[in-house]
Amino acid sequence: MPVTPTRPFLTAEWKYLVMLNYAVDPALLAHLAPACTVIDQFEGRTYVSIVGFRFLRTRVRGLWIPFHSDFDEVNLRFYVKRIHEGAVRRGVVFVREIVPRWAVAKVAQWFFHENYIALPMQHRLQEPTSEGGRVSAEYRWGRGARACSVRVESEGEPRLAGEGSLEQFITEHYWGYGALPDGRSLEYQVEHVPWRVWTAAHARFQGNVEWLYGPQFASSLAKEPDSAFLAEGSAVSVFPARRLRWEP
Repeated sequence: MPVTPTRPFLTAEWKYLVMLNYAVDPALLAHLAPACTVIDQFEGRTYVSIVGFRFLRTRVRGLWIPFHSDFDEVNLRFYVKRIHEGAVRRGVVFVREIVPRWAVAKVAQWFFHENYIALPMQHRLQEPTSEGGRVSAEYRWGRGARACSVRVESEGEPRLAGEGSLEQFITEHYWGYGALPDGRSLEYQVEHVPWRVWTAAHARFQGNVEWLYGPQFASSLAKEPDSAFLAEGSAVSVFPARRLRWEP
């Protein structure tokens, strides 16, 4: 992975990442892929992921912001790639991201042009012990008829994702891409070490998909996930975004 020679825009820790992955028709995402990218696939299948995690010790431009350093996030994302100077950059595109802080959502919208919204959120964690045992993470957001949740339960010890596995494909996309209103794209780099993962013994998503992500995703996300796991997470650095010129 190339090293970006700039100061990070944001540093944080991403911990206890619930990852529910669904194989979908690539036509569902074609109009959402930013210019300069193409849909990335694993063994001929196209995936979207619902990801919930703890966003901890957040600093923006090195500054700690009171009451905005620790929070939850849940996002729906899919996977793209871009060829740059003969090298493949594998990245993610976010359909929607949810956080509990209005100011966090506005900063992300302003600097990365991403579809953030702010909703009430809660989490519940059963963290690992020195003896192993059951590990679980659950993230909840919204209220009443629009309440949603995502949960994974696992057991045993976490392990690095196997070489060439779906878990490696899902967790090791180190670029982010977004579409701009003028048709151009944003690109930014994300750095973190490879994550250890627990395979899910039980996983579920509950919620009003049409309200949350639109009717086009209703049938895809109403089924059981094709794979699910819990990633341990690590420290991360997110670098400033740059606008891309169109590359036919």
